[in-house]
Amino acid sequence: MAAPRKLRAHQKTKLYRWNWSGKGPGGRRVGGEIIAAQKREVERILQGQNIIIKSVKRKSGFGGGMGKIKPRDIMLFARQMATMIRAGVPLLQGFQVVAESMKKPAMSALVQELMNDVAAGASFSDAMKRHPDHFDRLFCNLVEAGEQSGSLDQMLERVATYKEKVELLKGRVKKALWYPAAVIAVGIGVTALLLVKVIPQFESLFSGFGAELPAMTRMTIAMSEFAQQYWWWGVLGLMAFIYTIRTGMKRSESFAYRMHAWSLKVPVLGQILDKSSVARYSRTLATTFGAGVPLVEALDTAAGATGNKVYERAVAQVREDVSTGQQLAFAMRMTERFPPLAVQMVGIGEEAGSLDAMLNRVADYYEEEVDNMVDTLTSLLEPFIIVILGVVVGGLVISMYLPIFMLGSAIG
Repeated sequence: MAAPRKLRAHQKTKLYRWNWSGKGPGGRRVGGEIIAAQKREVERILQGQNIIIKSVKRKSGFGGGMGKIKPRDIMLFARQMATMIRAGVPLLQGFQVVAESMKKPAMSALVQELMNDVAAGASFSDAMKRHPDHFDRLFCNLVEAGEQSGSLDQMLERVATYKEKVELLKGRVKKALWYPAAVIAVGIGVTALLLVKVIPQFESLFSGFGAELPAMTRMTIAMSEFAQQYWWWGVLGLMAFIYTIRTGMKRSESFAYRMHAWSLKVPVLGQILDKSSVARYSRTLATTFGAGVPLVEALDTAAGATGNKVYERAVAQVREDVSTGQQLAFAMRMTERFPPLAVQMVGIGEEAGSLDAMLNRVADYYEEEVDNMVDTLTSLLEPFIIVILGVVVGGLVISMYLPIFMLGSAIG
């Protein structure tokens, strides 16, 4: 029970950014920024560096947007610690140097917590296991393997490389998902603005014409009146729909599985999600198995890294089959989920005794496939979306100017 109490004590520590100025050796003016909990802590650090303090002012509080730890911060931490250990710097001193180099207060606090736990007698991997939100099972397993084999710097470097590749892959998939969604949202917003704000101005103009309006114009005016009256219902309905989907996926495992299965069937986007799941599975399994983690345990880690419930369940089935003595390639084929090329390459890797190297090649291949498909999707969607928006917005504009054109021709 002592460890959780101690952890809570660390989490209650509130950090701030402090701007300081003073005079260094030789009377030279110096200044900078330090992250610390209290002003006297900053003063103690500066006095230890023989700096005559002129002023120390608090800049901003710890928290909010600047305090959120992102995967990129964890990747940078792994690389910096690998460099420190490779250079022969003692672990605690390495923590201290890395903590001081972090610009983000939350990340600096996390590193300081790790340093305090290690100083109290915990191993590096045990200290990380107390922060599951930031250090996943793969990270902890590799660090633990590195501690046992005396190759901690190599394992940290391997984790950093793995996370870098996974984040790049996630970025490509997000680009494929968000780009069309953003353009469509802009199109809907422009259309709604025309219907709610612009077309009513024309409607008041047409009311004095005294002639029957064209069918296209009457239809547009009817759409405008409907939008003016019920637009907020549409916004509320959309928000409720999104909230229902997100809440359902969090609370119901079966609902989340059905949504993930449906996403794999969406044209083009489904193929991107499919190939990205195979790439993440292969990269994770290659990294963990190559680090000396037993295959069954490595599969357990890889299941949660696929990013898709369908593949997560498939990998869990592969794990069960492998634990009973089946070969990995045969177990993957039995799920009828993995592409034949991936299964064949894994089988070759098993036969040649180079499974981790072959899994890395599988990951490289499917990551490149995802990259090419995202570029193709983007290039194909741009003209398609432009045409659709042109037809919708252009149709609304033409329907409003049509009575004016007809009036002009009648006068002529």
